[in-house]
Amino acid sequence: MTIRVAVVGATGKLGSAAAALLERAEGFELVARLDSKSPLEAMLGPADASADVVLDTTLPHVSQGVVEFAIAHGRNVVVGTSGWSAERLSALGATLAQQPERGVVVIPNFSLGSALGTAFAAAASRFFDAVEIVETHGAAKVDSPSGTAVRTAELIQAARAGLGPVSAPHVDQRARGQQVGSVPIHSLRLPGVSARQEVVFGADGETLTIAHNVISPSAYSAGILLAVRAAAERTGLTVGLDALIDLGVAPAAR
Repeated sequence: MTIRVAVVGATGKLGSAAAALLERAEGFELVARLDSKSPLEAMLGPADASADVVLDTTLPHVSQGVVEFAIAHGRNVVVGTSGWSAERLSALGATLAQQPERGVVVIPNFSLGSALGTAFAAAASRFFDAVEIVETHGAAKVDSPSGTAVRTAELIQAARAGLGPVSAPHVDQRARGQQVGSVPIHSLRLPGVSARQEVVFGADGETLTIAHNVISPSAYSAGILLAVRAAAERTGLTVGLDALIDLGVAPAAR
């Protein structure tokens, strides 16, 4: 079965890479490329080859409208845009509950390595009370903290549900970072950087750092195809690439 895909935001860095990938990948057909001047109706694709899945790679203030339009017109969606907070995701889940035949897959980061790093960090957080995140992206990234960092902090919070918040002293000081789920996040925006995240854990006599670096946009290829393939069949709301892969990690007792 060939999955027909419309890419919204196809002139951006991620969107253009995704469009090129979908054009050459077996089992996929790119039926529409939308830029900032394209009408939303264009995401539906031509009448004789309508889109099965809409891939949103736009901007945080545009993404919600793209997703709402796609759902309303019977399309499943992959969201590759940052800025989807827990509140926005909750509202999206409520919308999908009213249209149970539709599905949206929200992916803060399409890198498999990033998904693994986030899962490892959530597991490690049960053994360290002090946890902080430092995320670095290029100067052009418009949002902070990154969606990946927010997702990591939220999973750490969930993993520590029975243990309480992490230790984060001096939270009243602005330089201590923005807290998400009690985890301080420090965002750097620098030229010459693609994407890097470090999750730093501290305990008496030791530290542990789980770091992930994106060296090339090709790091996202496998995750993009996996997410689009899943979105073509899934219903309801799915968040995170980790939800689409079998990590093979059983919860540890403490």
